[in-house]
Amino acid sequence: MWNEKKQTSPPADSGRAVGFIIFFLGVGTLLPWNFFMTASQYFNQRLTAANVTANGTSGVTTEDYNYDSWMALLSQLPLLLFTLLNSFLYQCRVTPRLRVALSFIAILLLFSLTAALVRVDMLPDTFFSVTMATIWFINMFSAVLQSSLFGEVGLFPPRYSTLFMSGQGLAGLFAALAMLVSISSNADQSSAALGYFITPCVATLGTLLCYLLLPHLEFAHFYLNRRSADSVEATQELLSSTDKKGLNNNAKDHEANGKFIREQDDNQERSSVLDVFKKIWLMAACVTCVFAVTLSVFPVITVRVQTVYTDIPAWDKVFTCVCCFIVFNTMDLVGRGAPSLVQWPSKESRLFPVAVLSRLVFVPLLMICNVQNSRLTVFRHDGAFVTIMALFSFSNGYLASLCMAYAPQ
Repeated sequence: MWNEKKQTSPPADSGRAVGFIIFFLGVGTLLPWNFFMTASQYFNQRLTAANVTANGTSGVTTEDYNYDSWMALLSQLPLLLFTLLNSFLYQCRVTPRLRVALSFIAILLLFSLTAALVRVDMLPDTFFSVTMATIWFINMFSAVLQSSLFGEVGLFPPRYSTLFMSGQGLAGLFAALAMLVSISSNADQSSAALGYFITPCVATLGTLLCYLLLPHLEFAHFYLNRRSADSVEATQELLSSTDKKGLNNNAKDHEANGKFIREQDDNQERSSVLDVFKKIWLMAACVTCVFAVTLSVFPVITVRVQTVYTDIPAWDKVFTCVCCFIVFNTMDLVGRGAPSLVQWPSKESRLFPVAVLSRLVFVPLLMICNVQNSRLTVFRHDGAFVTIMALFSFSNGYLASLCMAYAPQ
């Protein structure tokens, strides 16, 4: 019955609507991390101003909350933990659509809370605690969102996975440009920050609506339902083969047979995960190393680099946004797209892990730039910092995308 109805060839992606939606979904998955990271200047200024107000004088020594360090830790820890937890949600048969929809709604509410707090006067300790809790929970839902969407996008042809990753690369640039507009506007700091945090609220709502629309498109419907259809077909074939062997066609036999098939599927799923990991462990280790090196200095160290042209207030005001975040995200996006043109080194080459490990050189190079209150400064000029950042970010995007391209092969 199914074989007669089964569509052998996929329909066309009319107007490339599915490709656009998947690209937009990629943007939406990394908006939380990028908007909180790019807004480090706002949060540091807000904590300092709140601390001065609370003490009643600007002459006292204010507490250093180390926002950038805590932000990085409380972003990456829930991403790791809840990415692993998502595998248990999968085994509990929690549908991807439910996981993705609830994650988007939770992220939207948390972004709305952050925007609302812009207008609320709070003690520095309270503001810091609320902000850190928001970062934790927003990245918790982001982890479930990313892993769930990667699973769904994997059902489509490979080029759609590339679109999804390109969208993730654009998320950082989008956040950095939003911050640049916010800083450059003539509005007061409070209004500029409010506009900045309303932007991801609108983008997240738009992404949620696009995701809800996706299954109703014929092209997406074909691929999203193909796995379940193939599973039904395989089950019917197994049932048919056991019937030919003489099983009785009563309710108990069918129930026992269905239970046996489900157990076989679960065992096969567990064994296949181990088998796949044995084949991709090198690529997994490489992509982990790429991101570990990046996050060790970005943004914790890079946002502390200062311009030598402090006598130019306009440039001093936008230096971090332009030379740190915009340069990084632009070159990272270029790096993510480069593997579509050239893939070197090859996945079998010993030069590949060497190229990944060679990125460790960027850690000391960035630490000897013109970092605030550092005695290690060697490269003082802005041009040196921009050059190092460009190479650092391009290699991050290129090698990470190369790992993601080689692993499925």
